[in-house]
Amino acid sequence: MAKQLRVVIAPSGFKESLSAEEVAVAIAKGVRAACPTAETILLPLVDGGEGFTRTLANVTGGTLHPITVTGPVGQPVEAAVGILGGPGPRTAVLEMAAAAGLRLVPRDQRNPLVTTTYGVGELIRFALDLGAQRILVGCGDSGTNDGGAGMAEALGARLLRADGTPIARGGGGLADLARIELGGLDPRLKHVPIDVACNIHNILCGERGVARVFGPQKGATGSQVNLLNVALERFAAIIKRDLGHDVRLMPGGGASGGLGAGLYALLGARLHQRYAIVMQYLDLDTHLATADLVITAEGGIDFQTPRGKIPAEVARRAERFHVPVIALAGTVGAGAEVNYAHGINAYTSILKAPCTLDEAIASAATLTAEAAENAVRMILVGRTLAQQARSRSTAPTRRAASALPAAATPPSRRTALPR
Repeated sequence: MAKQLRVVIAPSGFKESLSAEEVAVAIAKGVRAACPTAETILLPLVDGGEGFTRTLANVTGGTLHPITVTGPVGQPVEAAVGILGGPGPRTAVLEMAAAAGLRLVPRDQRNPLVTTTYGVGELIRFALDLGAQRILVGCGDSGTNDGGAGMAEALGARLLRADGTPIARGGGGLADLARIELGGLDPRLKHVPIDVACNIHNILCGERGVARVFGPQKGATGSQVNLLNVALERFAAIIKRDLGHDVRLMPGGGASGGLGAGLYALLGARLHQRYAIVMQYLDLDTHLATADLVITAEGGIDFQTPRGKIPAEVARRAERFHVPVIALAGTVGAGAEVNYAHGINAYTSILKAPCTLDEAIASAATLTAEAAENAVRMILVGRTLAQQARSRSTAPTRRAASALPAAATPPSRRTALPR
């Protein structure tokens, strides 16, 4: 009897479409359509972006506390701070995407010169109001590029022009920054450590700076990218002069449009490789150790995937247990083939024909389930072929000469046959 197929499903969410939980459910549906007897283990993953707060609160038996904060274009948005369950200091968890995520920026208003992280500061203040003894911030899926200036302003910092007036909100305002004053920061911050789960590959400035790499996907034009880069260079220079921190090329400083640098330099936060934080709460490795197959997923797979994205992290861990990994993606972009060298054995787009973005988003769950079903059917064909090959390789030794007609039996062996 064939061994039951054990499939670990460990996807990211699809930005502005499906949560990680919804992607996992869709993949499981496809797996079972192809192989009803398969055992599926659903482990939706987060990397600091959307779903970070809810997931960590849920897995620790914690609680969620809703609040209305300022969104990235100044509108009120509904967000939440989680309080983790379990032992240890009272830990609040929050995600910047809930207050300043790209999905909160209307498509016709996507301009990181003006979007703000002010609401992130309001979330941190609310965490302090909830009695947090430690704060855990998730960075990811941002729609901002202001270096965390808005966040710091909401907590009492003053970022000023030469004439002493506050700079404008948004990444563009940093171009006018003349000095930073932290005397008005919420005094509770001195006694509450802040840990940040971020992509440490992202840096603030330079040719690989966050404005150049991620500005366009947040709506920045070519000229706006240049303006943002100049503004962040000035931000880094003023931080170094006034606060003594060199954040220009600091690992993780570019996380979430420079929020990593702002949290570190302005609030004294500690930046961590995001999976070092996340995997403290999600027991992925235990399940990988007994899996036959891993299916992961991401909104897009390309040359940047190995730089800290969920599919690459899943593949890195699965490789230690010699478990094959398939990645499903909304889109397959330039340089995606580099992922073969990082533990992803195969990848495919969930799209079967050209369509608009709105159509893809509306059908994402169905497309994901169908892609997972097709992938598993291919694997089952491979299993069948492997079984047939093994059967053929052993068949000649079992049948040998007794299956040959008498006239074809080699003379040297004919006398050895029973009469």
